Amino acid sequence: MPDVKLITFDLDNTLWDVDSVIRKAENSLRAWLLEEVPEVVTRYPPEAMIELRTTLLQDNPQWRHNLSLLREELLYQAIRRSGYGEREARKHAADAFAVFLDARHEVEYFAGALEALAELARDFTLGALTNGNADIGKLNLDRYFSFGYSAASVGVGKPAPDIFHAALKHANASATETIHVGDHLVDDIHGANEVGMHTIWPPADRRSPLPDRRTIASERVDLYCPCG
Repeated sequence: MPDVKLITFDLDNTLWDVDSVIRKAENSLRAWLLEEVPEVVTRYPPEAMIELRTTLLQDNPQWRHNLSLLREELLYQAIRRSGYGEREARKHAADAFAVFLDARHEVEYFAGALEALAELARDFTLGALTNGNADIGKLNLDRYFSFGYSAASVGVGKPAPDIFHAALKHANASATETIHVGDHLVDDIHGANEVGMHTIWPPADRRSPLPDRRTIASERVDLYCPCG
């Protein structure tokens, strides 16, 4: 393997458990809605919000790659349909989304994650590649990562090659000089393999058993790392 120049990382479920983060963010959002626009909470319990989200995605499938836009538009539609005027609904939706986004960045890193980033950043260029809306600046991770790309910023999410190619171009690195680290076997490992990158797979469920050899071989996993 050529000398490694670039290491890219997924964020959610690779550096922290995203499910617990989103649950807390949803709770913060719901509390804000109950205080500021209680009609929305009454008209749109969680199952109704899921149904509305599904409808919005059916009508606007491109929003699947921009979770911030999707979330804010979902809030706007729920507020607007609860009897608020357009301007007022837009303002409430923006404020509600800000509450969610702040809480969404209150993460608890996996043990050793920050220490590993700090050590790797001394010798390699690090980049963040995410399908979500975590912001490395808001997380103060830009002290380790030289750059970051999201599905929203490139227009399509992993496993499509666009985000991986964007990282290689940014770092002026070849795929064979690059390692991608990510928890998702398809979005991260398969996607990175398809452009020729090396891969390290720390599964989202750190308690999961070692996958069988055929699974690892089929996705050309260079290193399986049930760490954390």
